[in-house]
Amino acid sequence: MDNTKISLQNIGKRFRKEWIFRQVNTEWNAPQTCALLGGNGSGKSTLLQIIAGSLTPSEGNISWQNTQTNANIDPNYVFQHIAWAAPYIELIEELSLQEAITFQAQFKPFRHTANLNELIQLAQLQQAKDKQLRFFSSGMKQRAKLLLAIMADTPILLLDEPTTNLDTKGIDWYRTLMEQHIENRLVIVASNQKHEYDFCQQHLHIEQYKP
Repeated sequence: MDNTKISLQNIGKRFRKEWIFRQVNTEWNAPQTCALLGGNGSGKSTLLQIIAGSLTPSEGNISWQNTQTNANIDPNYVFQHIAWAAPYIELIEELSLQEAITFQAQFKPFRHTANLNELIQLAQLQQAKDKQLRFFSSGMKQRAKLLLAIMADTPILLLDEPTTNLDTKGIDWYRTLMEQHIENRLVIVASNQKHEYDFCQQHLHIEQYKP
């Protein structure tokens, strides 16, 4: 797996005339874990989308770099280096769980060459493997999202409010999965729930960048 660096230089984002945050300057190098912290509506998800390359900042620059080759990653292809789970990212609900896993494996392989059966067992959703995702409960859908993101063989893992819709058993499952699969990766978690990010080495408080 490639080692990756993300650099944010004077990043700011505004919607219409209102600045959400300004002058965010930071750098992350894999392996590293960071929590983006702030209350609801503070801009955590917006910044995470900029980091993922799906949203353009209103000011400043962001770059992604392969530190093994010192080559910058083309923003058009940064998605190949990122796995991402968030409440606003939808699953393809016409697919079953095993079809979703097989589909993702075609363009983004899984860690440790995990096979279909291993991944279904890891999700603890064996009884629902043939069920279309649209018939999953909200908690089952969240497990599927987290499984596909955390188990993707990418150097960057982005998670936004990862335990949304999970019960206590599901939260324990998430924490165990993270303990086992964050080594040698750059992991960034946007959250205001301590149990989602208390393993993170670094914290970035988005309120500090309010204009």
